[in-house]
Amino acid sequence: MGIVLKESYKNTITLLIAILVGAVNTLFLYVYFLEVEYYGLVTFLCSTAFMIKPLMALGVNHSIVKFFSSFNSRVEIDKFLTSAIWLPLLLIVPLGLICVLFYDTISGLLSQENSLVRPYTYLIFLVAVCTAYFEIFYAWARVHLKSVFGNVLKELFIRSMVTILLFAVYFNIISSHQFVLCLVAAYFAQMFIMMCYAFKTYTPKINFKRPENFDEVVKYSLYIIMAGSAATILIDIDKFMIPQKEMIAQVAFYAVAVYIGSVIEIPGRAMSQIVQPLTAKAINDKKEDEVLGLYQRTSITLLIVSGLLFILVNANLESLNMFLPKKYTGSFWIVLMISTAKLYHMFLGNNGAIISNSKYYKVLLPYGLLMAVSVVLLNNWLIDVLGIAGASLSTLIVVMVFNTIKLIYVKKKFKIQPTTSKTWIVLFFIIVFTGIGIFLDFQFHPVINIFLESVLLGLSYVLVILYFQLSTDLTALYHQFKSKLKN
Repeated sequence: MGIVLKESYKNTITLLIAILVGAVNTLFLYVYFLEVEYYGLVTFLCSTAFMIKPLMALGVNHSIVKFFSSFNSRVEIDKFLTSAIWLPLLLIVPLGLICVLFYDTISGLLSQENSLVRPYTYLIFLVAVCTAYFEIFYAWARVHLKSVFGNVLKELFIRSMVTILLFAVYFNIISSHQFVLCLVAAYFAQMFIMMCYAFKTYTPKINFKRPENFDEVVKYSLYIIMAGSAATILIDIDKFMIPQKEMIAQVAFYAVAVYIGSVIEIPGRAMSQIVQPLTAKAINDKKEDEVLGLYQRTSITLLIVSGLLFILVNANLESLNMFLPKKYTGSFWIVLMISTAKLYHMFLGNNGAIISNSKYYKVLLPYGLLMAVSVVLLNNWLIDVLGIAGASLSTLIVVMVFNTIKLIYVKKKFKIQPTTSKTWIVLFFIIVFTGIGIFLDFQFHPVINIFLESVLLGLSYVLVILYFQLSTDLTALYHQFKSKLKN
């Protein structure tokens, strides 16, 4: 786990900075600098693009992670990476032609409830292509265990550009319309920079001949598309469906609540960038003990670290809402449901990587289909009944049910599980400290309240974790840090 912790530590620092920038954007700059309708529009356009991104990538980014370590010669690696560049074009080009030919019909369908969407519909396709190729080149770098720069680009670059562009709107340098166009340009820049870094990490000799296991790669890519689509559908379908039933401004209100709740997954996003290729290598090398070790250690580590964020987010929500315009508040249950869903997902550790990089990856096709259909049906019902809170409830239900199915499946096929006796102790303390935090009510300024609750709860939680030595990796990291301070 040495390289995992090292890379994860760097990625976590990046993500913490990114989440701070994103928090400023989401909770302050967007809500005060940009018209609420345009905030909703940007959320809708990006969420829709992210949903079709896996389709545009054709699963190639996942194939790079799974198959790269199985090639032994540079010639085969060059063939493989060359195919990774041109394969997605087999779908992107015809889809692009379809979008051009039927643009009026498509834009009309997407803008039935909100006419503001109509002139911007074409941007969905452009953002989807850019983000798809970004993921391909990011995977290219990750298999060489170079995840930090790509993580900076993925998590920090766009957020920083949004900050600059929102200030430009505030000072009347650009209009809200131009903000949307400039944001799309930022996605193009992100893709281009990642491409340059990927080629710098490893520059293949372009070879259009098919690699030895090309048929297997294509088959895997086609299967994995559904898995990637299911994951993004789960994340973004609510922001796509809300404008079909509510005014587009409701998407902006929902986006703020979801952003707050999604802070929980920061550690998982940081660790997954390096754990995925290591899991693929362990499976390819048939090192069962290593797979089990990664599974249990990522699970307990992510549960502990994400648990801390879960406590702090839900404890400080009332104070945080005092900084927002009143129409953006009243999101307690949405945040609690989204953060619970994210925490449960973090508890799975590298469960998804184990399935997607094993011979059982085909199960992700029916799994993904059922997951996607379930979240769509639940959203369709619950948004009508509960409004935007219904979207968060449907997310929670689907995550709990389908992640439990994944746990059972991995246990059955691999005879391994992520839980140990320490898992239940950690869950107990997360529940206890969250309950204390929610009912703890200081009567000071919101900033002081957030500071006091974060210090008291955070410090107490960390001390308990270290005292009971609930994670060998975090305990070792603590002693390493302590020894450095002494020296």
